[in-house]
Amino acid sequence: MTDAEIEITADLVRDLLQEQHPDLAGLAVREVAGGWGNQMWRLGDELAVRMQRMDPTPELQLKERRWLPVLAPRLPLPVPTPVRFGEPSERFPKHWTVMTWVPGAPLDHASISRGVHAADTLAGFLRALHVEAPAEAPIPTDRGAHPRNCTDGFEGFLAAVAVALDGIAADAVRAVRAVWSDAVAAPAWEGPAVWVHGDLHPANVVVSDGTLAGIVDFGDLFAGDPAWDLAAAWVLLPDGTASRFFDTYARADEAAIRRARGLAAMKCLFLMLMGQNGDRGLPGGKPNWGPVGRAALDRVLKDRVLRGD
Repeated sequence: MTDAEIEITADLVRDLLQEQHPDLAGLAVREVAGGWGNQMWRLGDELAVRMQRMDPTPELQLKERRWLPVLAPRLPLPVPTPVRFGEPSERFPKHWTVMTWVPGAPLDHASISRGVHAADTLAGFLRALHVEAPAEAPIPTDRGAHPRNCTDGFEGFLAAVAVALDGIAADAVRAVRAVWSDAVAAPAWEGPAVWVHGDLHPANVVVSDGTLAGIVDFGDLFAGDPAWDLAAAWVLLPDGTASRFFDTYARADEAAIRRARGLAAMKCLFLMLMGQNGDRGLPGGKPNWGPVGRAALDRVLKDRVLRGD
């Protein structure tokens, strides 16, 4: 059996805890639905176990272990903070981490009803996160570049999901291309490299009482262009609240908004592709992400943040 084929069960989680952190082994273990690179298990009421599953290397978990304890104390929303480390063993040859549990429902299974509050909350969180990162901060790998350097990915996603744009395929494709072309033409980020979450999509935020209640999965954390996070104004927030978000954030110039809007379009296409894969029963597919991605893409195309757009 290969590492990727190891079946992660509640009994395995309990056995690992008994071996490496026996004082936690008596807590109830419950599986959390979802997850791909890592699988999550609730541990009691306040903790969770993050098990490396499909991620080929431990880099993402090790990054969270190193940096979340540094960032968490100054962030205004709860984030998962590592409290114990699980090391590879004969029983399970991959990394696992015990982290604080962030209560709430993931946005891909819930909704935001308090849009203005959520826009202000997200803006406040990103203002706190987007500060200059230290020289030893992780550099971006498969994300973080200017949109002009991501065109191959954009084109691949667009080609894959074009048939999902219902009866308006031609008009929608032209509109999405126009948004992307504008992002490609926008000036590059010239400020200092700031902390960027890097993967803000509906499965990586949790909601409670109709608004944002926490941010999770910092495996793609890097130092770079904040536009990668600002795309969340359309990907996460309800109709008509992007302008409120940018007013409250108050640090994004026109170029950053243009880059962010294009990146949002690409993220929406990715969500739609994952939804298609889920409908087809393909590994890693998420059937509920298709409608989420399409709704977000509609917001990208109709929400005019820039004057004269």
